[in-house]
Amino acid sequence: MATDRLRPRDLEVRVARDEGDLAAHFRVRHAVFVEEQGIFAGSDRDRWDEAAVHVIATLGPLVVGAVRLYPLDEAGLWQGDRLAVLPEVRRRLRAGAPLVRLAVATAGERGGHTMIANIQVPNVPFFMHLGWRRVGLLAPYHGLTHQRMAITLSAAPAAFDEDAYAWALGS
Repeated sequence: MATDRLRPRDLEVRVARDEGDLAAHFRVRHAVFVEEQGIFAGSDRDRWDEAAVHVIATLGPLVVGAVRLYPLDEAGLWQGDRLAVLPEVRRRLRAGAPLVRLAVATAGERGGHTMIANIQVPNVPFFMHLGWRRVGLLAPYHGLTHQRMAITLSAAPAAFDEDAYAWALGS
């Protein structure tokens, strides 16, 4: 992929629309989590992919980033995970922030009140910059140390009771 002419303004972030988008979403995740980081052997797909909303970042016909989100319960708790941007465009395009923002907006539009995620420790400042907060202590997740983080979504009730979700928030 020629990256010398790529610019953040050329990026489009959207929910995957068809099987081609979904296949590209999985290719990006495979490239990052299996090939680059070695977190998973063979595949990073799991049971959550069936109910997940798959989001992609595109640059023309190329899919260069992905994230998935899914509801954890009927009461509005959502999980965001598998944020991946291809290494050759990661710094130049800054696709991570628009992917996270669209995931958060999508969960809120679908009635979510809180989104949680397990974040690799080096990425915690990035998520804090986007409005996320740390919850709980550092913990191993798929063999790496992660920080549980959360963000309040647009559909959150004014008096949301975090104690009711202590199991998810790690508190």
